Formats: sequence, C-alpha cells, structure tokens
Amino acid sequence: MEVDSFEEIEKEFFDRVHDQVWCNFSTVDRRGRPYSRIMHPFWEGSIGWVLTHRNSHKSKHLASNNNVSLSYIRGNVQKPTYIDCVATWTDDIGEKTRVWNLVANTPEPWGFDPSTDFGSPENEEFGLLKLIPRRIMLVTFPAESYDQGNLVWRGT
Repeated sequence: MEVDSFEEIEKEFFDRVHDQVWCNFSTVDRRGRPYSRIMHPFWEGSIGWVLTHRNSHKSKHLASNNNVSLSYIRGNVQKPTYIDCVATWTDDIGEKTRVWNLVANTPEPWGFDPSTDFGSPENEEFGLLKLIPRRIMLVTFPAESYDQGNLVWRGT
C-alpha cells in the first residue's frame, strides 16, 4: 500500500531500523556491478547519515553513480525494510559537526563514538554521507497480496 507521507510509516520505520541497526548497503561500482557491504546509518527523520571514510570504494562508486540501496533484515526476517536513496557527500563543517555530536550523544547501539575511527569532525578522512530516500518499503511476510504486505513511501 502506498502512503502519502513519511509520517504515516515513521513509527514502524524507526521500530525496525532501531531494532536492526546494521544494514546491507549496496552501491554500483565503476563497471556497473553491484557492491555490498554492512553499514550503520543513523536516521534523523527520513534522512539517513553515514559517518564513513571519505576516500574509500564507496567514494569511487558514488562519483559515477550516487544511487544506493539499503536492506535491513537482521532482526525479524518476516519484516525486512528496503530503502533506495540518493547519496551525497556533505562537506560543510558545521553540518558534519552537528551530525557527529548527534551520533556521539545518542546511546548505543543506535549511537556510537565516531572519535575511535576519526578523532574529530575536522579529520580529512572523515566523510559524511547524506541519504535522501526515493523509496522506503516496509514488508511484512506472509502476505496475501503486494498491497497487504507492503507499506511504501516515495520521497524525492
């Protein structure tokens, strides 16, 4: 079933991503092949943030194709969550510091201490990815039909 606003799925979305925390994060490499890894996005409303290394395979992949796909399945396999996003690097130091502090001041397992990897937001290796969803799909199995088993919100 399609919903008109993120608010209609927000509670269920956060219940799922907070329960599962880690997701499969897929990019497309420079040869057009899928590439998956495990990531820990931090969600602030419908916007996701990934605190990561600025010079990584992700960076090279995103330079040619900034579409990413996330799958949360770990917790209850009967309730997977799929998110298709556009990923963009955020280089503004004010925004990087704000998100850094937000993540650092949120209790684990949802939050974590980014200083163990990067020291500070000013570290040139610290990259902040902003995830802007095009589609969030909350699936519930078993379902008699597509409309019964899925809640879909389409963003930008």
